[in-house]
Amino acid sequence: MIAIVKYNAGNIGSVTNALNRLGIENNVTDDPAELKVADKVIFPGVGEAGTAMKYLKERGLDEILKYLEQPFLGICLGMQLMCNHSEEGDTECLGIFDTDVKRFRPSSASGLGMKVPHMGWNSLSYGLGVQGSESVITQNSELLTNIQSGSDVYYVHSYYAELCEDTAATCDYILPFSSMLQKDNYYATQFHPEKSAGVGEQLLKNFVNL
Repeated sequence: MIAIVKYNAGNIGSVTNALNRLGIENNVTDDPAELKVADKVIFPGVGEAGTAMKYLKERGLDEILKYLEQPFLGICLGMQLMCNHSEEGDTECLGIFDTDVKRFRPSSASGLGMKVPHMGWNSLSYGLGVQGSESVITQNSELLTNIQSGSDVYYVHSYYAELCEDTAATCDYILPFSSMLQKDNYYATQFHPEKSAGVGEQLLKNFVNL
């Protein structure tokens, strides 16, 4: 059973539909007891960081989510809430990944003429000398099994997680940012695997098979 964290995130329906297509039993819940005993947990998200963290705190989920031991996958806002701090609403987040979330600034020298939000298909890159970040060596991730570096996936976001030692894949839009993060049993994607066609389906299969 995969538990999907309920916290008023906007893409829960698309995540459940993606798992249903794969024949994976799932349950949407904000019950800490159910989350603790689930085989795996998915933390989806489309929304605003401050409002989302308020919901998590009201239900005591902010502490529960940080200490789960089963495979855990954050998606989009879910990934951002797993970081230390978000500029969106000046929000203190869960602190699972030691990096901060910043807003894209299209007025910067590297972003002139580029639109925010970053919306649509763009690549994920991993390995030595990933695009735009020659000094970054991303870690190996089981979620990328049978997925080629440079594959296109679907993004919709105005905020990004900075590169850090937990970066598992990158993307370059205005500047290089973390497309994926991984630390111990915690995995996260800035892109939406449930909307990323065959690549996203493969990633979800890899997560299910962990």
